[in-house]
Amino acid sequence: MLEKIRPYINLVSQNRDYRRLWLSQVVSNFGDWFGILAVYALITKYSDSEFLLGLIIVVKMLSLASFSPFAGYLTDRFNRRRIMIFCDLSRSLIVLGLLLVVSYDTLWLAYVLTAFQMMLSAIFEPAKTSSIPNVTTEQELVDANVLSSASWSIIFTMGMGFGGLATAWLGTDLVFIIDALTYVMSAWFIYRAVIPQKEMDEAELRRTRNPLVGIKEGFRYLLDNHHVLRPTLAKGCFTMFLGALTYMLILVSEKVLMMGSIGVGLLYSARGIGTGIGPVIGRRIFDHEKDWVRAMGFSMIFGGLMYTIVGLSSSLVIMLIFVFVAHAASGANWVMSTVLLQRRTPDTYRGRTFSTEWLLFTLAQSASVMVASWILENKWLSIQDAMIVFALLLAATGLIWHFTVTPNEHAYQQSAARVKSVS
Repeated sequence: MLEKIRPYINLVSQNRDYRRLWLSQVVSNFGDWFGILAVYALITKYSDSEFLLGLIIVVKMLSLASFSPFAGYLTDRFNRRRIMIFCDLSRSLIVLGLLLVVSYDTLWLAYVLTAFQMMLSAIFEPAKTSSIPNVTTEQELVDANVLSSASWSIIFTMGMGFGGLATAWLGTDLVFIIDALTYVMSAWFIYRAVIPQKEMDEAELRRTRNPLVGIKEGFRYLLDNHHVLRPTLAKGCFTMFLGALTYMLILVSEKVLMMGSIGVGLLYSARGIGTGIGPVIGRRIFDHEKDWVRAMGFSMIFGGLMYTIVGLSSSLVIMLIFVFVAHAASGANWVMSTVLLQRRTPDTYRGRTFSTEWLLFTLAQSASVMVASWILENKWLSIQDAMIVFALLLAATGLIWHFTVTPNEHAYQQSAARVKSVS
């Protein structure tokens, strides 16, 4: 067992700059997930509308989406380390602003502050993901992403679990204060890290001084390089229906299991553990990177089938098992697509590539949650029936991927192999 985790131990113990970037992720992610149930609790406290609950998720996703193209431009043009520090400190102040939400009449403030928080996250996330290849070697890159994903999952599990209990026992105000402090701690770790970055040359800086030009170049790069575009689409295709499914877990806990925040914490903990273990399992099953695009289609099919079983069940134990398995597939999809993008994209385009990925991901998730919440608000389907429909649509998306995207990747791999053999 020790030998299996030794590469991750060596990475954290020997690579100081990655360790500090990783620690910043750990503490800020804990605050994110520790605090999110408090936001949900705030909304359900002052409103019993399923639509308003779904709307906060949509606001988060649309805020990320609307700012993502500009965020990618910023993270390619300016110093990513300074950008991340600014985002962390600003998010700390914004989270403290949630203390001002004290009634239904001030509930709008939660949506406004969440929107600004997510706009800053739209900058922070591509800056962080783009920085990982710059603080690791080629050999360390996959281990670094697996560790980041596993850490996200463990912290997600702990944060959601503790957050559900803390929200129920301590109240939302204290939870928001702790959340704000984690952002400050994250900024401190980044401040102490050295994060190299290949900067744009003078000609490129002049050419892209207009943000619209820089954004357009980023989109053009993706359209001209399909081997980069394919992994860019993977997360968006997966969350097109998975977003609604994870949103409906909140309602399943409230109205099927009758467990409230504690049930949400347990279900989301199963989600987090699965997301962390999935990349390790996926890496063992698909040990060659040339198979990873094909694996993304299989993960969508598998995740959809597992959520179908969740929708058919009313047992907490069965739901926990199959939510865990479904998100193991999601976690494998996430890490594989991330590593391929990091390897295939030049540093000066990496921020815009990852921000475009976030744009597609957030738009897909927003649409998914909005449609699901509207269906449930109008009682066109029960919660469990809606879950089954969205799960089957996710599996169908995987089938479409398998018969369209995978053959193009196979042709690319064959072409790359021929070029390599000639050279």
